[in-house]
Formats: sequence, structure tokens, C-alpha cells
Amino acid sequence: MTQNTSRENEARDAYFKLLENKGADNETLMERNKFLHKLIQELVGKPADGLVYREVVETVIEGTEKSEWAFKLAVAREYYPFWIKDIKVIAAMNAGKGFEIEPIKWQPVDYTLKVLWNMLDKEKFSTVEIWAMKAYTLALKQEGAEQSIIDTRIKLAKLLLVRLRTAPESNPKFYRIGVGATCPLFELRDTRRLFLAVVREFYYFWIGDPEAAKYINNEHPPNYF
Repeated sequence: MTQNTSRENEARDAYFKLLENKGADNETLMERNKFLHKLIQELVGKPADGLVYREVVETVIEGTEKSEWAFKLAVAREYYPFWIKDIKVIAAMNAGKGFEIEPIKWQPVDYTLKVLWNMLDKEKFSTVEIWAMKAYTLALKQEGAEQSIIDTRIKLAKLLLVRLRTAPESNPKFYRIGVGATCPLFELRDTRRLFLAVVREFYYFWIGDPEAAKYINNEHPPNYF
């Protein structure tokens, strides 16, 4: 272990120890380590900051097969609290909250982005989904967002909701899978970043968090997503 990568390697070792305690085998660790090796090389010397981390993750995955993005985003999300030493999140992971060793097999229906855009205006949404979108819209208006910005963000939220139509359950695990599977559909980095920003904000409305509106202000939510 070199001094330059000590933080990153220590974080990986702690992450892998958790995986082993959860019953992960060598194949599971090796599969994750292939991606983390590349990620760690790019993280060396970077400040422990969420925006910096997302930038690095994005750069690393862009050079890989799009079919692998969902898995690699999941690994990056799991590794992040160890990298920033977020004890509360690590404790929650140890307790098994929202943490799965075996990848969930479900994936959204494989539509192109063009097909999905065309589906949005015809799609019917549930009462709960409509409530979440209305609450998100109100929060954006209260922050002074222009109508064109609101329309774009709501359309991206609808896009994810459509992707979640076939999910076996309505819970955060499938939400994250839906996000990971949708990212590769956006060819432009700026559009992909906007989508990720929207789904991070919308997530708290989707789960009915009474404090969801305050995360529009870029305040750190209680859990990393």
C-alpha cells in the first residue's frame, strides 16, 4: 500500500470486510475490485467531496461498456461512505439497510430514449406518483425556478417513473436500479448530469419525505444516493 493511495485502499479494505461479513465470495470481491482499482487511481489526491466523487465516477464509467454502468454505479455508491468515512451510513449498511450483496436481477424494459420520450405524454400515473410530482413542482416554484426548467425536470422524473413500471416493488433499491439503467441512454454528459440531479431531488418526494423540499437547496440528505 502506497502512501498516496492509503485512504482509498483503506476504504476498499473496510468495504470488502463488510462484504465478506455479509457472505460475499471471492468472485464477488474480484468483480468489484476490477472497477474499484480504476476508480481508486482517479480518486488519489481528490478531496472527500460528493461532487468531486461523482465527477470521477462519471469519468471512469464513460470508458466502459454501457451494459456495465448500472453495476458500477451501484459499487461506486456502496464504496462512497467508506471513502468519506461516513460512520452513520456504514453502520446502516452493516445493519443491512438497503444493502444487497447479490445483484437484483430486475432491469427496466429495454426502450430507446426516443421511444420513452414518446411514451411520456400517453402514460397514466398513479395518485402517489402525481402527488410526488406536484410536491416537487411546488418546491421548484418556491425556489424561483422558471416554468421551462420545471417542465424539463418533471419530464425527467416522469421518465424514471415509466422505467420503474415493471419493478416488482416500489422501494429505494429498485429506484436506484432504474436510475443506473437509465443513465446510459443519455449520450451527452450534461444531459446525464441533469437527469442525475433531478432523480436525486425527486427521490425524497417519491418516498414521501416531509423534508424533501429542503434538498432542492443542495442541502445534504440523510443518506447518500
